[in-house]
Amino acid sequence: MKIASIVGKKNTGKTSLTVKVIEELTKRGYNVASIKHSHHSIEMDKENTDTWKHKQAGANLVVGVGSTTFFNVKAEYDLNRILYLLKHFDNFDFVIIEGYKSYNYPKIITSPEVRDEYTIKEVDSFTIDDEGISELADLIERRGHDIVDTLFANNCGFNDGEAIAEEIREGNLKVEDLDKVHSYLSIDNKVVGLNRFVSDYLKQNILGVISTLNLDEYGVEDINKIELVIPDTESTSKIDKKTTILINDRNLMINKFTNDLITNSINAMVNSLKTEGNVEKIDIEISNIYNKSLNDANITLKTNDNPVDINKFTRGILKETIFAVIDTLKIDDEINNIKIKVESD
Repeated sequence: MKIASIVGKKNTGKTSLTVKVIEELTKRGYNVASIKHSHHSIEMDKENTDTWKHKQAGANLVVGVGSTTFFNVKAEYDLNRILYLLKHFDNFDFVIIEGYKSYNYPKIITSPEVRDEYTIKEVDSFTIDDEGISELADLIERRGHDIVDTLFANNCGFNDGEAIAEEIREGNLKVEDLDKVHSYLSIDNKVVGLNRFVSDYLKQNILGVISTLNLDEYGVEDINKIELVIPDTESTSKIDKKTTILINDRNLMINKFTNDLITNSINAMVNSLKTEGNVEKIDIEISNIYNKSLNDANITLKTNDNPVDINKFTRGILKETIFAVIDTLKIDDEINNIKIKVESD
């Protein structure tokens, strides 16, 4: 998803320019979303309609569904929150924003007074012709980028979203050169940046669990997009444990970041089984893996050196999830056997 905004002083043709840009991008076959920001109250519903009455009665969110669908919320959302929510609605190629002068996205300005370090082009919206609009769309294709905190490009020498966004705006870095992010995360309405490894780690974990479910019963045939909401969580204390991993009986060296990630994941999975009060030690072995197939693989689980009896469904979840975790580490050899030990430091 590439984002660009059109900003300027009042009566400088922002809306007409925004419309022309949306029309050009749509003509090119792109899936486009737009956001309009105003310093005035925007009413999406006419007085005395049924949905207007719902809002007047006190509903903080009113959804109207007919030939179209609209959401009317009694709150002004932060721009990044809106951009994140757009990812739930559809796979948009571009988001064109009218307004939001103070945000850090590539800007096309219609008046010189609003120029800042995020400006990529100044235009006269009243005289720009079709060729100019086409060139503007070309520029947005090259300089637009996703939510700033989701940008990662470690392979290019950058690991800071703001620095990466600046390089894209300046034309020194292409979006195609960025690390591929597989998952997006928001916590308490704040977008949390995930690099390639962490986003892939979450993706593989969730896919591992989902693969054990009978999705046909819910009318799911092909998995194209997964949305997960965890509404209530308790704060967790730091886990002072370490993990040892053996692949085909050879010790796998992992750094502290990866160690902490896997330790927390394994600890959370075992705790969800409610095995016993205080688990100090976890031993897991998955054997008889062939060509990444887990159909005939066996799994054993011990906590505090005591065998844990788990049913077929739980065995499936643990096998798929743990293998997915290990698979994110990009091990070159074929994996036939996995042994994991988690214990207190």
